[in-house]
Amino acid sequence: MNTTQNIPEHARYFAQNTYKPVNFYCAAPNAKSVELVGDFNHWHPLPMERSLDGWWIAQVQLCHGHHQYRFLVDGKPMLDPHATGVVRDEHDEKVSLIAVS
Repeated sequence: MNTTQNIPEHARYFAQNTYKPVNFYCAAPNAKSVELVGDFNHWHPLPMERSLDGWWIAQVQLCHGHHQYRFLVDGKPMLDPHATGVVRDEHDEKVSLIAVS
């Protein structure tokens, strides 16, 4: 997915237009599935990969700024205890917050 295709060439390298890989980790050793949803993927579930030690991992390219997200552990929403903070989304539900610089 080319996330910079609609940004003019002269603006691609401004801080707010640069993307960097961000790793998300979720400890759920007994889960059958874990997905990542957030404002960066329009809240569409992104399957996370399970490691042997029970951690689930996903890497997402994010631009500078604050992003809201949460995990879906076997379909149930879960906040990230390692998040930058917790805020409320447009539905007044708690979501995790990450700051990308």
